[in-house]
Amino acid sequence: MASIPDDAICRTPPDEAPHTITRVVYRHTLPLRIMHWINAICLLILLGSGLQIFNAHPALYWGQRSTFERPWLSLAAIQTHDGKLHGVTTLGTHRFDTTGWFGVSQMHGQSTVRGFPAWATIPGPQWLAMGRAWHFFFAWLFAINGACFVAYALWTRHLTRDLVPTRRDWRGIGRSVIDHALLRHPKGEAALRYNVLQRIAYLVVIFGFGGGVVLMGLAMSPRMDSVLGWLVDAVGGRQSARSIHFLFAMGFIAFFLIHIFEVIVTGVGNNLRSIITGRYAIETEARDETDQ
Repeated sequence: MASIPDDAICRTPPDEAPHTITRVVYRHTLPLRIMHWINAICLLILLGSGLQIFNAHPALYWGQRSTFERPWLSLAAIQTHDGKLHGVTTLGTHRFDTTGWFGVSQMHGQSTVRGFPAWATIPGPQWLAMGRAWHFFFAWLFAINGACFVAYALWTRHLTRDLVPTRRDWRGIGRSVIDHALLRHPKGEAALRYNVLQRIAYLVVIFGFGGGVVLMGLAMSPRMDSVLGWLVDAVGGRQSARSIHFLFAMGFIAFFLIHIFEVIVTGVGNNLRSIITGRYAIETEARDETDQ
């Protein structure tokens, strides 16, 4: 397939928008696109394998010890007098019936006691050893890919130029919040620049969620006691590190859902082409030739 020149211009039909032209620009470089897709694949497998590991003990605690006595979150099951299983999710002092989703779900046509349902776990419904192997392998790939991204972003000034909010960005944060709430998204040249909410979100995800989930993952390993013992003590214990690790993972899911929603409402085809080929189409006003 022939590539589209960076300065390619395709005039829009007169009956649609005679005053605008569509211009295709080169938005994302090849290294950024490769790292984006490596990151997406890693996160998908890490989440699925992480939930499989979680199912071996579907409860979270604060402190050093893990027992079923006082979890702040648990996905369990109870059996009623009629012999039916019900999934019960406990969050603090609140309990919810989550049958079919958490605690009890269908597997092979039967109700099965398990924290998260089988469709959400990788590489299989009940395979703890392989789930751990997949999780650790892709965790290292995720960490290496993240380090490469930060190094590349610093080298190309992508981090300071495109992601760090400026004073002007901070002054316009109120307007940006309103625009997002009303689904008003920038057009034309403005669509090529990240707004302040996007910049904040990417920085939080990269350095907050990304860095935090890796550190908490390492803190859960007894082998890292001699290196990261201070970190385990700082967060209150190994079970606290497990809880924080889980919360960071949920933060990634929340970001993913918002990210996909924004991709859809701002143009699926254009956004996918941008992150696959690097080319992004924008509409700009055509200058009247009589003014030249």
